[in-house]
Amino acid sequence: MPIKIPNQLPATATLTRENIFVMTETRAITQDIRPLQILLLNLMPTKVDTETQLARVLGNTPLQIQLELIAPSGHVSKNTSQEHMLAFYRSFDEVRDRTFDGLIITGAPVENLPFEEVDYWPELCEIMEWSKTHVHSTLHICWGAQAGLYYHYGIPKRQLPQKLSGVFRHTVEDPNFILFRGFDDEFWVPHSRNTTVLREDIEAVPGLKVLSSSPEAGVYAVKTDQGRQIFLMGHAEYDRDTLRNEYMRDLVAGVPVHVPENYFPNDDPNRKPVVTWRSCAHLLYSNWLNYFVYQTSPYDIRDIQRGIRTDN
Repeated sequence: MPIKIPNQLPATATLTRENIFVMTETRAITQDIRPLQILLLNLMPTKVDTETQLARVLGNTPLQIQLELIAPSGHVSKNTSQEHMLAFYRSFDEVRDRTFDGLIITGAPVENLPFEEVDYWPELCEIMEWSKTHVHSTLHICWGAQAGLYYHYGIPKRQLPQKLSGVFRHTVEDPNFILFRGFDDEFWVPHSRNTTVLREDIEAVPGLKVLSSSPEAGVYAVKTDQGRQIFLMGHAEYDRDTLRNEYMRDLVAGVPVHVPENYFPNDDPNRKPVVTWRSCAHLLYSNWLNYFVYQTSPYDIRDIQRGIRTDN
């Protein structure tokens, strides 16, 4: 089944060209089926790119997905037009009375700020608290993962000596865990961040488990006991040119940055980047949707608020 997104969302045309089955709202109303309700809290500056990247990996399953978009209400996007925001995004207040099968909280380019100094931090805390009773499974990405670990468990982020940028080799530490079902022993994931979370800080918290890590990039995936919260430190959803665009942006801004590792052939920024992470990205999100959302989320979505699960 396809992913259901608004008719005029830019991702619709992009994914259709890629032969990813997209169902617009017009066609979806003719089908008698309950799609999985997935809420995307998009904190990234390039919102259209992020919408498309996540719609792409969410749409590669047999499940019908209805994707809804929200952004912090008190924050004005500098890189996305207000027309786009008004057309496709809702505020948290508009969805707070609803329940969702899944929530994705993206990264954000604010990692050098203390959490409390981010202008939308109070609203993000409210959303993360709300997710405990209104969302079946929440997936946190990069800074969103650091923010979630800090808010829910008091785990601090740590400043890196230099920006971590590139595509890094990872291993699965628990091959029997279903988030990584079907994965090879080693896989590659892009990272782009200035901060990290230490393994010893995570392991000091009962109920958290490290699922995957990288010798160079550190901890990659963490879960809670029931998998209601999953934290991913990298960006498996990135496009071929995302790291390149970020690298060029930093160069133009005069930010000290090195060439992303394991990305350009021979570390030559003039050459086309090689994609080594696409298959794991699709499998990762398919596993999350299948095992942590679809198979355990109640048919009556209102039961999420009542704490009713349908675990096998």
